[in-house]
Amino acid sequence: MSFWNSPSPSASPALRRFASLLAPLDGAALEALASEAALQTRRNFGRAIRMFAPLYLSNECINSCTYCGFSRENAIVRVTLEAGQVAAEARHLHAEGFRSVLLVAGEHPKFVSQGYLERCVAAVAAEVPSVALEVAPLETEQYRALVGAGAEALVVYQETYDPELYAQLHTAGPKRDYAWRLGCPERGYEAGFRRIGIGALFGLGEWRKEALALASHLAYLLRKCWKAQFTLSLPRLRPCAGEFEPSDPLSDRDFTQLLCAFRVCFPQVGIVLSTREPASLRDALAPLGVTMMSAGSHTEPGGYTGQGKDSLHQTVRGRQVPLPEDSPEQKATEQFEIADVRSPAEVARMLGTLRLEAVWKDWDPAILGAI
Repeated sequence: MSFWNSPSPSASPALRRFASLLAPLDGAALEALASEAALQTRRNFGRAIRMFAPLYLSNECINSCTYCGFSRENAIVRVTLEAGQVAAEARHLHAEGFRSVLLVAGEHPKFVSQGYLERCVAAVAAEVPSVALEVAPLETEQYRALVGAGAEALVVYQETYDPELYAQLHTAGPKRDYAWRLGCPERGYEAGFRRIGIGALFGLGEWRKEALALASHLAYLLRKCWKAQFTLSLPRLRPCAGEFEPSDPLSDRDFTQLLCAFRVCFPQVGIVLSTREPASLRDALAPLGVTMMSAGSHTEPGGYTGQGKDSLHQTVRGRQVPLPEDSPEQKATEQFEIADVRSPAEVARMLGTLRLEAVWKDWDPAILGAI
């Protein structure tokens, strides 16, 4: 199935309106859209902003993706954390207030196998009640095992919905399979994930076409996987190893318009705003349509506590090379640079000044036992 073509005349009213809201807007029209988005957010989500943090397990990867810092082609410093080290990172995040953690890993069967992921999920679930996954595509049964280990949410970005561009950007490795990745949300739903997040990486292709395809995919999933809660992410490319340059950058103004359009057309879908975005923009967007925010993030394994330092190594075109004894590198390479470097407490205080509430916990597995 492809969502790349424009919505047909028989598309839902939400999709037709969404398409109309992507047209260039003058200042007054954009302000009116932002006001409507803020109203819809308060109506459906109140003033709560769900807080979470990413926890990187491994930056090993066998894929060659031209835009990603973890790409096999990049000669970066890599490491895969052991389950006990992952638990130490989770305890640090717990001490900072987080009760929701997103586990992230590159795709490398030698290091990031199914059994490894289950051990990591179980280790983190012992520390925090809400564990989400952003990992390589898996079979339904493999996802089901991770749900059994304690994961309750799955996040997967299609990166670009343009099949031709997708093939150009993913030059080698299993990630080249466009259709297999596109089916992840449905396999995750069948496996029992209660929350599912999707998104596109903006900057790879023409942003309006990507946005329409993402909206079409979301509308399809809302019908097909109606028991799950859905969240939407609109990440923009950030500087990373490999120095990939966006071919179609999404400006702050267009990003604001896009976020507000999604909010008014899909009022009950959560919208995530990560530390990819600068602090000033996050402060401005938080009241308009955002329901989830990360804070104090690190995008490298061991970034919070320095776990894995004794196992650092370099890769050159997929081949491991020991770090020189006099190497200045003392940590694994990050996937991308974050823009908002404020601490979790600082972000929570900022939300308070906007009369928003930073919510650290809104889910516990014990809820299922009470049903």
